[in-house]
Amino acid sequence: MSTDQSAKQPADEPAAAPAATASRPGGPGGRPGHGPMGNMGMPAEKAMNFTGSLRRFAGYLGAEKVRVVVVTVLAVVSVGLTVMGPKLLGNATNLIFEGFVSKQLPAGSTKAEAVAGLRADGQDQLADMMSGMTLTPGVGLDTTALRDVLLLVVAVYVGAFLFGWLQGRFTAIVVQNTVRRLRDQVEEKVNRLPLGYFDKQKSGEVLSRVTNDIDNVAQTLQQTLSQLVSSILTIVGVLAMMFWISPLLAIVALVTVPLSVIITAAIAKRSQPQFVRQWASTGRLNAHIEEMYTGHALVKVFGHQERAIETFDEENAHLYEASFKAQFISGIIQPAMGFVANLNYVIVAVVGGLRVASGTMTLGDVQAFIQYSRQFTQPITQVASMMNLLQSGVASAERVFELLDADEQSPDPASPVRVGRVQGRVAFEDVAFSYSPDAPLITGLSLVAEPGKTIAIVGPTGAGKTTLVNLIMRFYEVGSGRITLDGVDVATMTRDDLRSNIGMVLQDTWLFEGTIADNIRYGAGPDVDDARLVEAAEATHVDPFVRTLPDGYDTVLDEGGASVSAGEKQLLTIARAFLADPAILILDEATSSVDTRTEVLVQKAMNALRAGRTSFVIAHRLSTIRDADVILVMEHGDIVEQGTHDELLAAHGAYARLYESQFASALD
Repeated sequence: MSTDQSAKQPADEPAAAPAATASRPGGPGGRPGHGPMGNMGMPAEKAMNFTGSLRRFAGYLGAEKVRVVVVTVLAVVSVGLTVMGPKLLGNATNLIFEGFVSKQLPAGSTKAEAVAGLRADGQDQLADMMSGMTLTPGVGLDTTALRDVLLLVVAVYVGAFLFGWLQGRFTAIVVQNTVRRLRDQVEEKVNRLPLGYFDKQKSGEVLSRVTNDIDNVAQTLQQTLSQLVSSILTIVGVLAMMFWISPLLAIVALVTVPLSVIITAAIAKRSQPQFVRQWASTGRLNAHIEEMYTGHALVKVFGHQERAIETFDEENAHLYEASFKAQFISGIIQPAMGFVANLNYVIVAVVGGLRVASGTMTLGDVQAFIQYSRQFTQPITQVASMMNLLQSGVASAERVFELLDADEQSPDPASPVRVGRVQGRVAFEDVAFSYSPDAPLITGLSLVAEPGKTIAIVGPTGAGKTTLVNLIMRFYEVGSGRITLDGVDVATMTRDDLRSNIGMVLQDTWLFEGTIADNIRYGAGPDVDDARLVEAAEATHVDPFVRTLPDGYDTVLDEGGASVSAGEKQLLTIARAFLADPAILILDEATSSVDTRTEVLVQKAMNALRAGRTSFVIAHRLSTIRDADVILVMEHGDIVEQGTHDELLAAHGAYARLYESQFASALD
């Protein structure tokens, strides 16, 4: 198919209604409203289904089960080695302290004698402490044993680093594969959405969902997947080591855990709605920026800069308020958890010191336990602080899910009719259509366009001209009746098969960033040779102005084709349709941006192009459709007249009034 832009109904027909026959008039109607922000499917400030969305969010990891298992195994080994470190360092501390104490004792004596001597001197507390040590009186530090312990500590930490590095690498693979599949789903979904969905959305809002929100989901997965697994394993491993060293101190350390959970839950409950508001505000702000950027010329022409700035400031203020509240409230989690961790540290240090003094624990074990208590509270703090990121990520994920869950266009038939190259006979058979069930726009339409004939559609703005061709293209589905192509119901064909036979040029031109040659080839494919391309360009009078450019057909156009004039852009889109060589042409005000002299030349080229093809021409300039085989006159969604130019003038009806008003205005 050759189209000059995405098939969105032009702005000049906000209330366009499908056509109806004169014998069965349809009521006036219009398109779905483009109302305020509440109409755009945004989550606004409603509370989201956090648990359900999180479960669905996590479900995307299902395809990476093997790698997730690898990540978990690597995390277990890495965390296990890390957890061993403090205990080994505690042993090194014991070697140093016991060596120092042993050096102070008389050589040749025994530990029992030293302890008995201290008790005889009334130093029972010191004696209790020494009774829990391994002492060799008169012998100092065992440097060989200390070296072996320190080398083992180095090996353990190096191993923990290597396994942690591998875990990070596999985590990155898991996350990027998962997000790639999510992006693929979104892209496929966008192509399955009906035109009506985009009519109700601002493009900036849709772009925000498929870019900003997905990027935020990726960041959330990357940070939470690795840290969350490691943090949970660290909590389990450290807790096991703490109970091994001292069950009493472990129980003391666990006293603060319920307090941490209560604090985290209370803060998260308040911050979650703010994250929903934050990403909704981001979408609205992006929509406004996109509109102001694409229409910046009109904003300046009509002097709306101040109003645009005011709207931006208002939306920016909403985003600031929501973001500030979300970040501030969730940011309280980490300092609150830090306070609980410090409280835990003080309790462990006091109780541990008393245990060393009583001889029931060694100094190295207390040192190791204090390190473990830090390691225990640190992952809890990390998990709590990750709630900030997780809430933001789930809020973005839900916005993406809303897009993925949107109603799709009706699927193509399971056993479609293949038509190949068609002759171009288009027939409307008692067609009914409405944009909404409670506002019917047509109650019946019967019309036949024979192959090779030109059907012109005229009428005032909003009469429903563009809607008629949108039904042919199946951008909208008919409510009842049917449209046939060479006798085949278009509903029994695939959309690709149908549209491959149709070339469409809309009044709103669309060019992408690329060379002029690439833009012209867009409808026919990249394999079209240069000779055919130049032939199409010459036929549509594109070749003369392209030859004046420094790089000719290799000239790179920026996005939207801002480097060429409006008339030249229109000519390029017409050349695109020429090169596609379709059986059916749809021209919607295709010459609206072309000057009068060029219009005459383009009309000659169009006459040659229309030979042997069925053509539907929507025009406001009645001078461009005088030679049409049939002219349909539409008003308020109804076909009120049809015939040739001369017949309609002789009837002195609606067409004659349009014609006279147009040319009388020129004469006046």
